[in-house]
Amino acid sequence: MLPVFLLALGLALTWLYLVTARARVRISSLFESFDTRLLPDRWPSISVIVEARQQGDVLKFTLPSILSFYYPQVEILLVDDGSDDAIRQAAQQAAAAEPAARFRVLAGAPTPPGWRDELWALEQGVNASDGEWLLFVDAGILFDPTLPRDLARLALVEDYSMASLLHMLRPETFWDRLLLPAFFFFFHFLYPFHRVRESESSIAAAAAGCLLVERQALGRAGGLQAVRGARFEELALGRLMKASGARVYLGASVRAAGFRRLRTLRAIRQMVTRSACAEFHYSWALVGASLVVLGFLFGMPVAGAVLIGTGAFASFPYLHHCALGVLVGAIWGMMILSYGPILRFYGLPGHWALTLPAAALLYGAMTVESAWLYRRRADPSGVALQSTAQR
Repeated sequence: MLPVFLLALGLALTWLYLVTARARVRISSLFESFDTRLLPDRWPSISVIVEARQQGDVLKFTLPSILSFYYPQVEILLVDDGSDDAIRQAAQQAAAAEPAARFRVLAGAPTPPGWRDELWALEQGVNASDGEWLLFVDAGILFDPTLPRDLARLALVEDYSMASLLHMLRPETFWDRLLLPAFFFFFHFLYPFHRVRESESSIAAAAAGCLLVERQALGRAGGLQAVRGARFEELALGRLMKASGARVYLGASVRAAGFRRLRTLRAIRQMVTRSACAEFHYSWALVGASLVVLGFLFGMPVAGAVLIGTGAFASFPYLHHCALGVLVGAIWGMMILSYGPILRFYGLPGHWALTLPAAALLYGAMTVESAWLYRRRADPSGVALQSTAQR
């Protein structure tokens, strides 16, 4: 009895810590909670740099939302790196309808050794732009026209040198509803937004799809060149800026939404397996540790509820049985409490919180698959294995 009770107590205390200090999304982490009546002393100029690699199929839909940005002094630059003919066509059509001083299309140069393609495109935009602040945006996202103005307002009023927003992926199917809010949950679990904003905290991160940074602060930190080979440039840039002493804001917004729809388990699985192993530095030890943590936090509450429901602990003294039931119920309550704000952000009813352990199980399996695929790609035994892993 005692080991079971101590295990349940330890799990309950762990969830209490997570709810109060880490896992629960705070109201201040939602960009829409910021008071837009506050005004900065002045509106600095902003250069919007559009990263559009392999986004030609959606650019004709998303570029109009970027060109509609409402801001006093703004220029928009799209780097055409030659990766997609549809990008060039959409950009040329947009350029014909926009003043040259507001929108320019840059012919990208070949990517130098040591640079990732996406970061090299942004670097070229930075070098060709004039704005005091730089706004890096992903061409696969639809934006509200006033988003840059309000993001700049937040950064200037609250004295942040960098501010980025995690955009919404719209949940439309069962798999979307099961896994997309959980993706937000686990991202926030690793990088609590409020801890990122605290100068004394070592936790640093950023969101790549909508990232505003002061040009001078970026230069003092070493610029994009300092993270040119990073697999997750947004995380590396967040760490770089924070290490330089800059204040960093990370939040989430419904005013930036991904244009693409995932809809199926296969599509979400492909998205996760492409990068999950890299998040754990390609280490099987870290992947294994993550599975232990997921099993403890989400598997144990399910096991406890099932065992209590099936009478497995009926032989325990009545008071001990009741205490164990209270602990398991409290654990589920804290799990639901921590997940609730994210479900509201996605417009989903509260009962979806009961699916969080199932989502954790699937993400754990995807992480293992990502590590296995990376190992197969790294295996020198032949091209067939590599091609199989990339499909």
